[in-house]
Amino acid sequence: MKLSAAGRSAMLRSVKGAHSRLPALLRAATRARLRAYAPYSGFQVGAAVLAGGRIFAAGNLENSSYPLSVCAERNAVAMAVAGGFGSIDAVAVVAGQGRPAPPCGGCRQVLAEFCAPGTPVIYAASGGRSVTTTLAGLLPDAFGPADLVPARARRRSP
Repeated sequence: MKLSAAGRSAMLRSVKGAHSRLPALLRAATRARLRAYAPYSGFQVGAAVLAGGRIFAAGNLENSSYPLSVCAERNAVAMAVAGGFGSIDAVAVVAGQGRPAPPCGGCRQVLAEFCAPGTPVIYAASGGRSVTTTLAGLLPDAFGPADLVPARARRRSP
């Protein structure tokens, strides 16, 4: 896809704007981590996503039936989608003590559904150390909607 000069300029402003909001996203993720419900593992995670200029933050939610637990990143994405946004502009995650804990594989895949490959992602430990990357850095060659055969084409195939 070739962008016009105006399109490239708008995209660059958007990326720069998302990067400038990373400190605010980290603060929101840190606050959400404090409200995480993790009575079984004790591993509290907070996540915040930027969508349409708004920040949506959530913590992880454990359940005594472990597979029913939901990660903070997916909860934050769900809040943004419920708020009417279908695109995520930046992501922040706060988890771990000494080493920053990146999003799990499932969360990376969910983020790929709503983020462009160049979307900035920062993940940090509660002690302050952080890593800044992009979605493509976390999940190169992500599987996505373009990989699915349209429903009409599947019905025609024998």
